[in-house]
Amino acid sequence: MLVAVDKYGDAWNVQDSLEELARLAETVDVEVIGAVTQKLSHPVAGTYVGKGKLEEIKAERETLEYDLVIFNDELSPSQQRNLEKALDVKVIDRTALILDVFAKRAQTHEGRLQVELAQLEYRLPRLTGMWTHLSRQAVGGVGLRGPGETQLESDRRELGKRIAFIKDQLADVHRHRQLYRDNRRQQNMAVVALVGYTNAGKSTLLNRLTDAGVLAEDKLFATLDPTTRRIQLPGGRNVLMTDTVGFINNLPTMLIAAFRATLEEINEATLLVHVVDVTHPNAVEQFGTVNEVLEELGADGKPTLIALNKADQIENVPEEQLQRLREAVGDEWPVVTISGQTGLGIEALLGEIELGLESEQRFVDVELVAPFSRHDLVDRFHTLGRVEETVYDERGTILTGKLPEAVLGGFDPYLSVKAEPVEPESLGDRGAVA
Repeated sequence: MLVAVDKYGDAWNVQDSLEELARLAETVDVEVIGAVTQKLSHPVAGTYVGKGKLEEIKAERETLEYDLVIFNDELSPSQQRNLEKALDVKVIDRTALILDVFAKRAQTHEGRLQVELAQLEYRLPRLTGMWTHLSRQAVGGVGLRGPGETQLESDRRELGKRIAFIKDQLADVHRHRQLYRDNRRQQNMAVVALVGYTNAGKSTLLNRLTDAGVLAEDKLFATLDPTTRRIQLPGGRNVLMTDTVGFINNLPTMLIAAFRATLEEINEATLLVHVVDVTHPNAVEQFGTVNEVLEELGADGKPTLIALNKADQIENVPEEQLQRLREAVGDEWPVVTISGQTGLGIEALLGEIELGLESEQRFVDVELVAPFSRHDLVDRFHTLGRVEETVYDERGTILTGKLPEAVLGGFDPYLSVKAEPVEPESLGDRGAVA
């Protein structure tokens, strides 16, 4: 049984939010048999919903025979205890459900560590609450070393040890990632991060661009662990593209913290591609949710390209819905209409990525005369810049094109600058392209 409070002023319609909660439940093989809502300005402090609504939920059990109640918000430990006592059935909240989905989806060692850390930090205050009734038996502090308190302290100590161990492991992962990022910076390798709501089509798009072979299913959080692949832009420049974990409404804060090592890829990226499922009835709300999470991560001002995905199905989308999305997206960043499934608009997307990267760096018109023995210089030019012309003569390979000003020194003495760098216009100044 699903339960939600319909809060006044909430951007998300409560039925849409419950439908998403149901999909999360189905992801971990839970059968949803009904839903109950109550319109309130905010959830009731002790029991989330009012007393009358609790009685209604309890009465439904006789006919629906549910054995689990899932609440659409994060419950406090005391709320969870009160609800289980009142309903006499197992109670979990949205956070616990998302953690369960993540635990099912995590495939890599790092992903499993991050999920376990979030689960343990979620359970720790609830473990403490389980033993509160035993400590109340003591008077004035006497007897606090009884069986209940001993068990509590033992359990808390074990959880604390495990949390510390996992944090140490994740710190090692972070150090490894930082070395990798430092190496990327030294090579001046640009990074493009795919961001978006879960199931917006990021993995399908990455597969289309790179043949990455990433699992792409019509499921929430079908892929949890990030994947990075090299792609070549139309001008010949190689960049790295990273598929990040999808966002979701009411993403628990502890999950954002636990996955910070992975989500740091977003802050490290030169350019973000915000993938939006244009066909989803809640596309506007999803777009807003992703922007809110990016703001929480401190990445809300990063250069961004909006990719309106699943355009091959756009004829089925009501015009009113499309207009709402146009107004929400605005003209701050360029917009490209694509289909990761069919390839529609992919060339335009790559072209905009190329322009976006160049707008964030000072590119210089150059000519490279590389001896035939210096294939490494030719490869580096292709990786870092845009090759406009290639010719060969007795001197070697002659490349004409553009390179970032910051890397010119690495090509001495075979490079000549043809024009002074020009301050690029910002990515946002170009406006929408579609």
